[in-house]
Amino acid sequence: MPSTPTPPLSASSWTFAETYVEEDAVVAAARARAAEVGVVAIGSGGGAALRFLAAALDARAVVEVGTGTGVSGLWLLRGMHPEGVLTTVDLEAEHQRLAREGFVEAGIAAQRVRTIAGAALDVLPRLTDAHYDIVFADGDKAEYPAYLAEALRLLRPGGVLAFDNALWHDKVADPAQRDADTVAVRDLLTAVAEHDDLVPLLLPVGDGLLLARKR
Repeated sequence: MPSTPTPPLSASSWTFAETYVEEDAVVAAARARAAEVGVVAIGSGGGAALRFLAAALDARAVVEVGTGTGVSGLWLLRGMHPEGVLTTVDLEAEHQRLAREGFVEAGIAAQRVRTIAGAALDVLPRLTDAHYDIVFADGDKAEYPAYLAEALRLLRPGGVLAFDNALWHDKVADPAQRDADTVAVRDLLTAVAEHDDLVPLLLPVGDGLLLARKR
């Protein structure tokens, strides 16, 4: 007997789930800085998922592509091992300066964050192979497939990759949407789903969060 499909969540239930884990004043301030400089930060639901992931892995080494003003970095650092180090990459040095303000406000020791200003595809190849517990990407969507190749090299066995905006403003699920960014995100999703060494999961939090564990 075929199963009955689960009805979609109502907008109120989705909002309730998205805000179930509340943001504190430090994260709220970082989010306000993001709005001021035109950065779209990860949503609270996605941030909570990153913190949970970092805590579940007791992550000691994490790479982040897209520092922004530190919203996602704060979530990650709060889940990581107390001595864990976040390496975060962004083209905009000014955004990273704002992110460091939030890290200081949160009482995070300076040696726990390594900020690198530069293009991700220039920086990532210089990082150590098979060293990282998590690689989180929230950068240029057109470069997502290239970030995947780097993440596979950087992650240790059992490590997890995470990509924000995996539903890309509801465009990914609409075959009529064929702009370059949407196609790149679709290509990423296909590559992850078909990769023999990855165990994938697509979470409908925020704008979509793609996760995959490296075998």
